Amino acid sequence: MASLMFSSVASRTARTASAALLALSTLWIAAAAPVHAQQLPDTIAQRVAACTACHGKEGRASSDGYYPRIAGKPEGYLYNQLTNFRDGNRQYPLMTYLLDHLSDAYLHEIAAYFSAQHPPYPAPQPVEATPAVLERGRALVMNGDSSKKVPACIACHGQALTGVAPAVPGLIGLPRDYINSQFGAWRNGVRRARAPDCMAQITQRLSLEDINAASSWLAAQTVPEGARPAAATTVKLPLPCGSVAQ
Repeated sequence: MASLMFSSVASRTARTASAALLALSTLWIAAAAPVHAQQLPDTIAQRVAACTACHGKEGRASSDGYYPRIAGKPEGYLYNQLTNFRDGNRQYPLMTYLLDHLSDAYLHEIAAYFSAQHPPYPAPQPVEATPAVLERGRALVMNGDSSKKVPACIACHGQALTGVAPAVPGLIGLPRDYINSQFGAWRNGVRRARAPDCMAQITQRLSLEDINAASSWLAAQTVPEGARPAAATTVKLPLPCGSVAQ
Protein backbone atom coordinates (compact mmCIF):
# COMPACT_ATOMS: atom_id res chain seq x y z
CA MET A 1 0.00 0.00 0.00
CA ALA A 2 2.77 2.41 0.91
CA SER A 3 4.39 1.97 -2.48
CA LEU A 4 1.27 3.39 -4.14
CA MET A 5 0.84 6.47 -1.97
CA PHE A 6 2.66 8.89 -4.24
CA SER A 7 1.17 7.68 -7.56
CA SER A 8 0.11 10.15 -10.23
CA VAL A 9 -3.14 12.05 -9.75
CA ALA A 10 -3.28 13.23 -13.35
CA SER A 11 -6.59 11.54 -14.09
CA ARG A 12 -8.26 13.14 -11.10
CA THR A 13 -6.81 16.52 -11.96
CA ALA A 14 -8.16 16.27 -15.50
CA ARG A 15 -11.69 15.88 -14.24
CA THR A 16 -11.59 19.24 -12.48
CA ALA A 17 -9.07 21.22 -14.52
CA SER A 18 -11.57 22.29 -17.17
CA ALA A 19 -14.03 23.62 -14.61
CA ALA A 20 -11.28 25.45 -12.75
CA LEU A 21 -9.93 27.08 -15.90
CA LEU A 22 -13.42 28.22 -16.90
CA ALA A 23 -13.83 29.83 -13.50
CA LEU A 24 -10.31 31.27 -13.49
CA SER A 25 -11.37 34.35 -15.45
CA THR A 26 -13.74 35.25 -12.61
CA LEU A 27 -10.88 35.57 -10.15
CA TRP A 28 -8.69 37.63 -12.48
CA ILE A 29 -11.47 39.92 -13.73
CA ALA A 30 -12.60 40.67 -10.19
CA ALA A 31 -9.04 41.56 -9.22
CA ALA A 32 -8.46 43.78 -12.26
CA ALA A 33 -11.69 45.68 -12.96
CA PRO A 34 -15.30 46.12 -11.84
CA VAL A 35 -17.97 43.97 -13.49
CA HIS A 36 -21.54 45.02 -14.26
CA ALA A 37 -23.79 43.72 -11.50
CA GLN A 38 -26.34 42.49 -14.06
CA GLN A 39 -23.74 40.15 -15.53
CA LEU A 40 -21.78 39.00 -12.49
CA PRO A 41 -22.34 39.86 -8.81
CA ASP A 42 -19.24 41.51 -7.36
CA THR A 43 -19.02 39.34 -4.24
CA ILE A 44 -16.10 37.44 -2.82
CA ALA A 45 -18.16 34.24 -3.08
CA GLN A 46 -18.44 34.78 -6.84
CA ARG A 47 -14.81 35.73 -7.22
CA VAL A 48 -13.58 32.47 -5.68
CA ALA A 49 -15.59 30.30 -8.07
CA ALA A 50 -12.25 29.13 -9.50
CA CYS A 51 -11.31 27.81 -6.07
CA THR A 52 -14.59 26.02 -5.39
CA ALA A 53 -14.49 24.33 -8.80
CA CYS A 54 -11.88 21.99 -7.29
CA HIS A 55 -12.26 22.43 -3.54
CA GLY A 56 -16.04 22.13 -3.48
CA LYS A 57 -18.84 24.47 -2.45
CA GLU A 58 -17.63 26.85 0.28
CA GLY A 59 -14.31 25.00 0.18
CA ARG A 60 -15.76 21.92 1.86
CA ALA A 61 -13.55 19.54 -0.25
CA SER A 62 -14.22 17.48 -3.32
CA SER A 63 -15.53 13.94 -3.26
CA ASP A 64 -12.61 12.42 -5.16
CA GLY A 65 -10.36 12.16 -2.12
CA TYR A 66 -7.59 14.43 -3.38
CA TYR A 67 -8.54 18.11 -3.23
CA PRO A 68 -8.59 19.11 0.44
CA ARG A 69 -11.07 21.04 2.52
CA ILE A 70 -10.04 24.68 2.87
CA ALA A 71 -13.18 25.86 4.64
CA GLY A 72 -12.55 26.80 8.26
CA LYS A 73 -8.75 26.50 8.07
CA PRO A 74 -6.87 29.21 10.02
CA GLU A 75 -6.66 32.37 7.96
CA GLY A 76 -2.89 32.70 8.37
CA TYR A 77 -2.37 29.14 7.15
CA LEU A 78 -4.51 29.69 4.06
CA TYR A 79 -2.72 32.93 3.23
CA ASN A 80 0.68 31.24 3.61
CA GLN A 81 -0.33 28.46 1.21
CA LEU A 82 -1.70 30.89 -1.37
CA THR A 83 1.56 32.81 -1.36
CA ASN A 84 3.55 29.57 -1.41
CA PHE A 85 1.78 28.45 -4.57
CA ARG A 86 2.10 31.88 -6.16
CA ASP A 87 5.79 32.23 -5.31
CA GLY A 88 6.84 28.66 -6.18
CA ASN A 89 7.33 27.15 -2.72
CA ARG A 90 4.58 24.66 -3.51
CA GLN A 91 4.40 23.01 -6.92
CA TYR A 92 1.01 22.54 -8.57
CA PRO A 93 0.73 24.20 -11.98
CA LEU A 94 -3.00 24.88 -11.87
CA MET A 95 -2.73 26.68 -8.53
CA THR A 96 0.31 28.68 -9.64
CA TYR A 97 -1.47 29.70 -12.84
CA LEU A 98 -4.53 30.71 -10.83
CA LEU A 99 -2.62 32.91 -8.37
CA ASP A 100 0.30 34.19 -10.40
CA HIS A 101 -0.97 37.77 -10.85
CA LEU A 102 -2.89 38.23 -7.59
CA SER A 103 -1.74 40.72 -4.94
CA ASP A 104 -1.03 39.98 -1.29
CA ALA A 105 -4.10 42.03 -0.33
CA TYR A 106 -6.35 39.94 -2.58
CA LEU A 107 -4.89 36.70 -1.23
CA HIS A 108 -5.63 37.92 2.30
CA GLU A 109 -9.23 38.51 1.22
CA ILE A 110 -9.52 35.00 -0.21
CA ALA A 111 -7.97 33.46 2.92
CA ALA A 112 -10.34 35.39 5.20
CA TYR A 113 -13.36 34.27 3.17
CA PHE A 114 -12.59 30.55 3.33
CA SER A 115 -11.48 30.71 6.95
CA ALA A 116 -14.93 32.01 7.87
CA GLN A 117 -16.78 29.14 6.13
CA HIS A 118 -17.86 26.26 8.37
CA PRO A 119 -20.01 23.80 6.42
CA PRO A 120 -20.51 20.42 8.08
CA TYR A 121 -17.90 17.73 7.60
CA PRO A 122 -18.89 14.50 5.83
CA ALA A 123 -18.43 11.12 7.42
CA PRO A 124 -14.92 9.69 6.96
CA GLN A 125 -14.36 7.67 3.81
CA PRO A 126 -13.61 3.97 4.35
CA VAL A 127 -9.93 3.28 4.97
CA GLU A 128 -8.32 -0.03 4.09
CA ALA A 129 -5.79 -0.65 6.84
CA THR A 130 -5.12 -3.39 9.32
CA PRO A 131 -5.63 -2.81 13.06
CA ALA A 132 -1.84 -2.87 13.50
CA VAL A 133 -1.35 -0.13 10.90
CA LEU A 134 -4.06 2.01 12.47
CA GLU A 135 -2.54 1.57 15.93
CA ARG A 136 0.87 2.62 14.64
CA GLY A 137 -0.76 5.67 13.09
CA ARG A 138 -2.57 6.53 16.32
CA ALA A 139 0.66 6.22 18.30
CA LEU A 140 2.54 8.53 15.93
CA VAL A 141 -0.22 11.14 15.94
CA MET A 142 -0.82 11.13 19.68
CA ASN A 143 2.63 10.29 21.06
CA GLY A 144 5.21 10.67 18.28
CA ASP A 145 8.28 8.46 18.13
CA SER A 146 11.17 9.55 20.32
CA SER A 147 13.52 7.02 18.70
CA LYS A 148 13.14 8.91 15.42
CA LYS A 149 12.92 12.35 17.04
CA VAL A 150 9.41 12.72 15.66
CA PRO A 151 7.07 14.77 17.88
CA ALA A 152 3.39 13.95 18.27
CA CYS A 153 1.14 15.60 15.70
CA ILE A 154 -1.02 16.96 18.50
CA ALA A 155 1.96 18.94 19.84
CA CYS A 156 1.62 21.37 16.91
CA HIS A 157 -1.79 20.74 15.34
CA GLY A 158 -3.76 20.92 18.60
CA GLN A 159 -5.09 18.32 21.03
CA ALA A 160 -8.22 17.92 18.92
CA LEU A 161 -6.19 17.94 15.66
CA THR A 162 -8.39 20.76 14.33
CA GLY A 163 -5.49 23.20 13.94
CA VAL A 164 -4.28 26.20 15.93
CA ALA A 165 -4.73 29.86 15.00
CA PRO A 166 -3.28 31.71 13.27
CA ALA A 167 -1.28 29.39 10.99
CA VAL A 168 -1.36 25.69 11.96
CA PRO A 169 -3.85 23.60 9.95
CA GLY A 170 -6.10 20.84 11.18
CA LEU A 171 -5.34 17.26 10.22
CA ILE A 172 -8.69 15.52 10.62
CA GLY A 173 -11.30 15.81 7.92
CA LEU A 174 -8.65 15.47 5.21
CA PRO A 175 -8.63 12.67 2.61
CA ARG A 176 -5.94 10.03 3.03
CA ASP A 177 -4.72 10.53 -0.54
CA TYR A 178 -4.20 14.23 0.08
CA ILE A 179 -2.25 13.67 3.31
CA ASN A 180 -0.04 11.11 1.58
CA SER A 181 0.59 13.39 -1.38
CA GLN A 182 1.72 16.23 0.87
CA PHE A 183 4.17 14.00 2.72
CA GLY A 184 5.46 12.95 -0.69
CA ALA A 185 5.82 16.58 -1.75
CA TRP A 186 7.85 17.40 1.36
CA ARG A 187 9.97 14.27 0.91
CA ASN A 188 10.71 15.18 -2.73
CA GLY A 189 11.28 18.87 -2.07
CA VAL A 190 8.38 20.16 -4.18
CA ARG A 191 6.59 21.53 -1.12
CA ARG A 192 8.52 23.97 1.03
CA ALA A 193 7.75 26.45 3.77
CA ARG A 194 9.57 29.37 5.31
CA ALA A 195 12.76 28.18 7.03
CA PRO A 196 13.16 26.39 9.30
CA ASP A 197 10.80 24.00 7.54
CA CYS A 198 9.71 21.76 10.41
CA MET A 199 7.47 19.49 8.34
CA ALA A 200 10.23 18.80 5.84
CA GLN A 201 12.46 17.74 8.73
CA ILE A 202 9.81 15.48 10.25
CA THR A 203 8.95 13.87 6.92
CA GLN A 204 12.56 12.82 6.31
CA ARG A 205 12.54 10.97 9.65
CA LEU A 206 9.45 8.92 8.81
CA SER A 207 9.38 5.71 6.78
CA LEU A 208 6.80 5.21 4.05
CA GLU A 209 5.08 2.75 6.37
CA ASP A 210 4.90 5.40 9.09
CA ILE A 211 3.39 7.92 6.68
CA ASN A 212 0.81 5.41 5.49
CA ALA A 213 -0.10 4.55 9.08
CA ALA A 214 -0.50 8.17 10.18
CA SER A 215 -2.52 9.17 7.12
CA SER A 216 -4.77 6.11 7.42
CA TRP A 217 -5.55 6.78 11.07
CA LEU A 218 -6.13 10.51 10.54
CA ALA A 219 -8.45 9.94 7.58
CA ALA A 220 -10.53 7.48 9.63
CA GLN A 221 -11.36 10.03 12.35
CA THR A 222 -14.77 11.64 12.61
CA VAL A 223 -14.66 15.43 12.95
CA PRO A 224 -16.69 16.59 15.98
CA GLU A 225 -19.67 18.83 15.24
CA GLY A 226 -18.74 22.50 15.49
CA ALA A 227 -15.00 21.79 15.26
CA ARG A 228 -12.86 24.93 15.00
CA PRO A 229 -9.12 25.66 15.16
CA ALA A 230 -7.87 26.15 18.69
CA ALA A 231 -7.04 29.66 19.87
CA ALA A 232 -3.52 30.94 19.46
CA THR A 233 -1.12 29.67 22.11
CA THR A 234 2.20 30.75 23.51
CA VAL A 235 3.27 27.14 24.16
CA LYS A 236 6.64 26.47 22.55
CA LEU A 237 6.45 24.06 19.63
CA PRO A 238 8.66 20.94 19.71
CA LEU A 239 10.52 22.15 16.58
CA PRO A 240 11.10 25.68 15.24
CA CYS A 241 8.69 26.33 12.35
CA GLY A 242 9.30 29.35 10.17
CA SER A 243 5.72 29.54 8.92
CA VAL A 244 4.29 29.75 12.44
CA ALA A 245 4.65 32.86 14.57
CA GLN A 246 6.48 31.92 17.76
